Amino acid sequence: MELEVYNISGQKTTRTVVLDDAIFSIEPNDHAIYLDAKQYLANQRQGTHATKEKWAVSRSTRKLKKQKGTGGARGGSLKNPLVKGGGRIFGPQPRDYHFKLNKKLKQLARKSALTYKVKENQITILEDFTFDTPKTKSYIEMLKHFNLEDKKTLLVINSVDINVIRSSNNLQKAKVLNATDLNTYDILNASHMLITEASVKEIEKVTI
Repeated sequence: MELEVYNISGQKTTRTVVLDDAIFSIEPNDHAIYLDAKQYLANQRQGTHATKEKWAVSRSTRKLKKQKGTGGARGGSLKNPLVKGGGRIFGPQPRDYHFKLNKKLKQLARKSALTYKVKENQITILEDFTFDTPKTKSYIEMLKHFNLEDKKTLLVINSVDINVIRSSNNLQKAKVLNATDLNTYDILNASHMLITEASVKEIEKVTI
C-alpha cells in the first residue's frame, strides 16, 4: 500500500511511502491482539496491594463470651473476620502479575493492530520534523492541521526527540513513542496514528 507524505502544516508533499504488505496488510489475528494487550496491562500493575488477615490484625485475644450455654456459635477473639474491625478473609496480597508471551505472537499482534489502522484510514505519514524548543502550542497547531486536536493520537518517531516529546507532555490525549517501543496496546488505544517518514522502516525492522 502507498500513502502520501504530509508536512506538519497538513500539506501534501511530492513524496509517497510504500507500506510493506507483510506488516500493514495481513489477516488480523484478534486473539493475538487480546493476549498482547492483556500482557501489556498486566505488566503495568505494581501488585503492591495488601490487606490484613486474621493473623496480622493487632487486637485483643480475650474470649468474647463463655464457651457454652449461649445458644450460639463459640466466640473466638476480636481478630475474627466476622467481627467488625477483624481481619479480612482471603484478602489480596502482594503478587507479580507479569507473564511472558512468544516474540512471534507479539509481532503478529502488532501487525494485526497496524493492519486495522490502515483499513480504517487511521494512519498519516509525516515528513521528519523537529521543534526548535519544547512548546505545547506548536504541537497543538500541528494536530489542528489534521483535525486531530480533540482525538487520541499516537506520534511514532524514529529517534528520541526531547523537544517533540516535551511539547506533547501536557496534552492528555497525545502520546509520542519511539518506533522501537511501539506496542499493540498503544496502537489500538489511539484514534489516529502519525508516523514519521523515517520511522516506517524502523517499524518494519522491529516487527518482522
